[in-house]
Amino acid sequence: MPTAVSRPPVATADDALAHFGRRLSFETDCSDVNYALTQEAADFVLLDVRTPALYAAGHVPGAINLPTRMIGAARLAEYPPDTLFVVYCAGPHCNGANKAAIKLAELGRPVKEMIGGLTGWIDEGLGLARS
Repeated sequence: MPTAVSRPPVATADDALAHFGRRLSFETDCSDVNYALTQEAADFVLLDVRTPALYAAGHVPGAINLPTRMIGAARLAEYPPDTLFVVYCAGPHCNGANKAAIKLAELGRPVKEMIGGLTGWIDEGLGLARS
C-alpha cells in the first residue's frame, strides 16, 4: 500500500531534472556562496537587503548592505548590466529577499536568492562580520 509520500504521482526523471534545474537558476545556498567568496573569484555581488542596523549587528562577510527600499536604477548604475546579484534577508521567516529579487528583476538585472538567509548562514556554522 502506498504511503503518504508515494501516493501522489511521482514525477518522471525528465520532469524532475527540469524542475530542480530550474530551481537552481533562481536560488543558491549559503555553502555555495561561502565557497565562492572564500575559494573562488566571486562572479556576483552579494546584497544584504535588511536594514542598516541589522546589517551592522551582523552580516555575511563580503555582503553589501542595500535595503530593498533603496534598490533602484540610479543605485545600480555603478554595476555593469550583466552583474549577477545574490540577495538575502534574515531567513526563511522573511520575504525581504523575494521583494528585493523582484525589484532587481524589474530593473532587468540577473538575480538569485541565497536560500536560508542569515539564519541559514549561521546554521551552517559560518561567521558573521560586524560594522
